[in-house]
Amino acid sequence: MPKVVVVTSGKGGVGKTTTSASFAAGLALKGFKTVVIDFDIGLRNLDLIMGCERRVVFDIINVIQGNATLNQALIKDKRCPNLFILAASQTRDKDALTKEGVEKLINDFKAMDFDYIICDSPAGIESGALMAMHFADEALIVTNPEVSSVRDSDRILGMLSSKTKRAIDGVDPIKEHLLITRYNPNRVDEGEMLSLDDIKDILRVNLMGVIPESGSVLQASNQGIPSILLEGTDVSEAYKDLVERFLGDTNKPLRFIEASKPGLLKRLMGKK
Repeated sequence: MPKVVVVTSGKGGVGKTTTSASFAAGLALKGFKTVVIDFDIGLRNLDLIMGCERRVVFDIINVIQGNATLNQALIKDKRCPNLFILAASQTRDKDALTKEGVEKLINDFKAMDFDYIICDSPAGIESGALMAMHFADEALIVTNPEVSSVRDSDRILGMLSSKTKRAIDGVDPIKEHLLITRYNPNRVDEGEMLSLDDIKDILRVNLMGVIPESGSVLQASNQGIPSILLEGTDVSEAYKDLVERFLGDTNKPLRFIEASKPGLLKRLMGKK
């Protein structure tokens, strides 16, 4: 049965689109036919992170309004044979997204035998975010270890439980997973960031993964490569762990969450 997964956040700039790209690529590398859809109408960043911006001819609004077919608009990733991208529009308004149009789009993807339909939501609580989450079966809530980001994620959880199709129809609720990005355990120890326990206590959502703070994320974005494909980096390994846990490996331990201890020389010099 195809699954619709929304990647969402209350606050902008938390790594949501980076996560959408890596999560979708990770599922595709596992052999699942996966499409990732950019719902951020007017900005369109997903294709840049995926490195396919020059291949965009038609977008999600063209498809919804009947000006292009899905086959015309879908971009097949060159690195992952099972991965496809549907870009957002840079020129249209978010109001061009309609509930009926999005529902037809989702159903068309299901009819094309996609295993996973990943919806990259815009940040916040406006119409684009509501459309991205409305038909979701599962949600990946992305947050940073800071108070404002966690508080905004709490609002998103409220929307998932009240404004989505599953909530309105009164069926099984959306399965929620928490992903903490830009986590730096050294800064947590120094009191500059919220700890994992702090965040879990506030949101009370299953913690699916922790992505460490790393310059390799910017490096990957600038190269148009999903971070999960940047082999040999801690961020790549963390996203691979996320995919494994999502697919059912509940015994996969969290990594990159312990503060590094100072070396002998630094300890002798009285430095942290």
